[in-house]
Amino acid sequence: MRKVFLPALLIVFLPLAFLSGCSASPAVDVSPSITILGQATPITVVVRDPQGVRKAQAFVEQNGSRYSVWEAAQPSKTATSTWSFTAGAKSTPQLKDGKAKLIIEATGNGLFGKTVHWERDVNVATQPPSITADSDQHYLYLGMADLATLNISGAWTGAGIRVGDQTFRAWPTPDGKSGYFSLFAFAWNMPPDTAPVAYASNGAGNEVTSPLVFQFPKKEQPKYSIRDLQITDAFMNKVVNELDPNGSGDPVARFVKINNEMRKADNQTLFDLRTKTADHFLWSQPFLRQAHAAAEAHFADTRNYIYKGKKIDQQTHLGYDLAVTQHVGVEAANDGRIVYAAPLGIYGNCIVVDHGYGLMTFYGHLSQINVHEGDMVKRGQVMGISGMTGMAGGDHIHFGMLLDGIQIDPKEWWDPHWIKDHIASRVDLPGFQG
Repeated sequence: MRKVFLPALLIVFLPLAFLSGCSASPAVDVSPSITILGQATPITVVVRDPQGVRKAQAFVEQNGSRYSVWEAAQPSKTATSTWSFTAGAKSTPQLKDGKAKLIIEATGNGLFGKTVHWERDVNVATQPPSITADSDQHYLYLGMADLATLNISGAWTGAGIRVGDQTFRAWPTPDGKSGYFSLFAFAWNMPPDTAPVAYASNGAGNEVTSPLVFQFPKKEQPKYSIRDLQITDAFMNKVVNELDPNGSGDPVARFVKINNEMRKADNQTLFDLRTKTADHFLWSQPFLRQAHAAAEAHFADTRNYIYKGKKIDQQTHLGYDLAVTQHVGVEAANDGRIVYAAPLGIYGNCIVVDHGYGLMTFYGHLSQINVHEGDMVKRGQVMGISGMTGMAGGDHIHFGMLLDGIQIDPKEWWDPHWIKDHIASRVDLPGFQG
């Protein structure tokens, strides 16, 4: 009975499976994510169909009219087909600035030749945006921040301040006032002859820039120190056992790998937190420095790692090491929202607090974390207990600050006069009294 039944099932289901495959609709992906069409915006279309693609076309619809902007030159027999083309005012001069729809239609080679219809709302932007920066004199210092106000008009998808290869976003001026502003930094390792510019782009290949008025006072730039750290066997074993528990081989090689590759990955994690920032100020007072803390290391110190008289590595320390006593309560530097509260490689148990507009503080090497991601904290609130987790040789707090993912020197944010002159005098900082 079973021998008769199984062939019967195959006779019934194999044709059904074949017909199902032949009648499936194609799947369409458009990459990159297109939101604006300019003069000639590049578009890549990927169509997936087990039987191949009989026909593929692209159209732009605007004001009740449909314009053909591309058609595949010949059918494709492969399961995944990729085509690239451009669309915009150059090839379709009938398009005007404003709203439109990008449409992709693809017909499969299956038995029933099903057609899939894909569409997305886009904006046609044939002209570049315009941007002007304020006329304030911006005094720039290595590792430190400033604020510029901006006027931006036209269609744009990205704008702010660019310093070398680093960009800092533009935000609408608080309280619905006209204009925009950008908190930006001049990184600790940025070449001194780098000229910051305001920029605006529309995502369609059009970008404009505007210069900032600035000075880079050479005599007043911070002087970063260089120090040797003597690495003991006890510290090396502590680091590799804690941060590379399943590793094997030479402890020195493992230590150096942690100090380089893990450090890089951890700093990338910190950088990526910029996407979690609030689009408003979460703070209104100067930032607090941990009470009664002595600074055992400063921002951008160069550290030479010495093991048995030999230099095995060199790194830059991007924060302050603040020590009080063992297991001291770790205080929030200002009001904000927790965006990270977990172990983070070389930083050990780590807390990151968002203060809005890309500004964040982080606290490393904790022995205990008493907050959770999403919690709101108040200035001075104890969030955890200091310790020596991660690459810490003694009980202390690694305190750092981030601006749009770039690590900056915290010291100016501890100064109420600096905040008044550089922040509160240029944009409304609700509740600030300085």
